[in-house]
Amino acid sequence: MFPEMQLWLKVLLAIAVAVIISFGTTPIVKTFAQKVGAMDVPDQVRHIHKQPTPRMGGLAIFFGFLISTLLFVDISREVQGILIGAVIIVATGVVDDIVCLKYYVKLIAQMLAAVVAIAHGVVIQVLSNPNVFSANETLFIGYLGIPVTLIWIVGVTNAVNLIDGLDGLACGVSAISSVTMLVVALLVSEPGVALLLAALAGGCLGFIPYNLNPAKIFMGDTGALLLGYVLATVSIMGMFKVYAVVTFLVPILALALPLFDTLYAVIRRLLHGQNPMTPDRGHLHHRLIDHGLSQKQAVAVLYSLSAMLGLTAVVICTNGKLRLLLILLDLLIAVAVGLFIYRTIEHPENPAAAQSAAQGEPPQQEETK
Repeated sequence: MFPEMQLWLKVLLAIAVAVIISFGTTPIVKTFAQKVGAMDVPDQVRHIHKQPTPRMGGLAIFFGFLISTLLFVDISREVQGILIGAVIIVATGVVDDIVCLKYYVKLIAQMLAAVVAIAHGVVIQVLSNPNVFSANETLFIGYLGIPVTLIWIVGVTNAVNLIDGLDGLACGVSAISSVTMLVVALLVSEPGVALLLAALAGGCLGFIPYNLNPAKIFMGDTGALLLGYVLATVSIMGMFKVYAVVTFLVPILALALPLFDTLYAVIRRLLHGQNPMTPDRGHLHHRLIDHGLSQKQAVAVLYSLSAMLGLTAVVICTNGKLRLLLILLDLLIAVAVGLFIYRTIEHPENPAAAQSAAQGEPPQQEETK
């Protein structure tokens, strides 16, 4: 069998194993969450689900990701660091889903997990040169790589957590980001990175049937922090280290939706004199719902935007007819999303939300971050 075919087979098996384990363990995790009190109880202000819903579903994603990784990925020193850091992140998320930790406690845990990964060699070494007139395409940043890596890991971890505001949103966007970087890793011959991303994508895909609206279980901070952490660290392993244009643009485009939403949230809160960690209702998904979209419609729009950005990332790494086809597909998605939003705003499925938004009154909404 050709090496390329062997790799594709391993990728498919890694996805399948993660899907089966994640899907199969979610009911067990749900029962466990109910027993330990990891429940999201709706109130009249910041939630739209009507029944108490278990959190901690990210534990099932972690089981799928971990077992698939151990079965199919060569456990290098970098992978060891990522897995140890993931355990720290998951442990923090489990505790938070039960007792609701202070934000600074979670931040310390995220920094500790990032330091563990850095100590195991997961460090950004080069960046694309912003000077387009320079003969050098990349900049070697030396010791600056350590603080840059720390900021990247903590930033992406929180970015995914902050978009976890609608049923299935963060899990689906993370799956799309994983598949995007998986395809790029295969195109640039990074088998270890591809298999890690396959395990993560499979974990997401196995959990998402339980998480789509109306959600039977939320992934909680256990899942949101895990997905952000793994996406951040795995992107460094392959993309940031070797390839010139790919080093900068692929991870940014693959994660553009949560990164933009987080950056916008931080700037918005600072301009209003608020703590950047203060919850509000200014996220992209809130704005879509305020303009009359239902939960399912808002999630579908954001999935489409994430897929469009992911396709753009893949386009960068392709050439010839395939690049042209991907560009055309990108344009079709953009047009379809634009028309859908326009038609929905003109004829909202959720007129109460649209009316509240027009009057400046926030409608009842799921917990914000």
